Amino acid sequence: MTVVNWLLAHWWVLVVLGVLTVLAGGCWLHHRRQRERWQAVRARGLRYALSELDALHHSRFEEAVRELMHRDGCRDAVRVGGGGDLGADVTATDPYGRRWVIQCKHRRNGLAGSAVGTPDLQVLNGTARQVHGADVALIVTNGRVTAPAVTFAQQQRLHVVDRHTLAVWATGSRPLWELLRAVPPPRGATGLS
Repeated sequence: MTVVNWLLAHWWVLVVLGVLTVLAGGCWLHHRRQRERWQAVRARGLRYALSELDALHHSRFEEAVRELMHRDGCRDAVRVGGGGDLGADVTATDPYGRRWVIQCKHRRNGLAGSAVGTPDLQVLNGTARQVHGADVALIVTNGRVTAPAVTFAQQQRLHVVDRHTLAVWATGSRPLWELLRAVPPPRGATGLS
């Protein structure tokens, strides 16, 4: 009761606290908006050289692919890779409503590393659409892909982003769907993208 009586006698303390709270909230909101604007500017200018991608750890390579998808307008792009990922390292929805499921194959030695083969694509083919609901299923590698794997990918409507395509995508500003052939038609814009 003493505190209530004191506050009634000194009502201006509540007013000052209220004003300070509003000012602190306004400063916090302004700082948050500035940070979001800066992240958007940074994302639009995101570029990776192949030498940078080659030097990455495989999990950081997956993050780089996620960042590139985000740069291209996939606001819900997420890295889901790891043990038990069922063939999906990155998932995203593009601005046209298509669901992307990406398997990343990082090769420490780039072209000199082991090639991505048909077994890698078979895992993706078995889970991308059925488990992850993919409209677009693809493998991204900083290395090379065997000829039988390319043939299998074409037969199964899978996409392969090899070292050359990765270089164009990562160092440029065109979204991945403009670099690939036979991407499914847009579903329509989504609230996520």
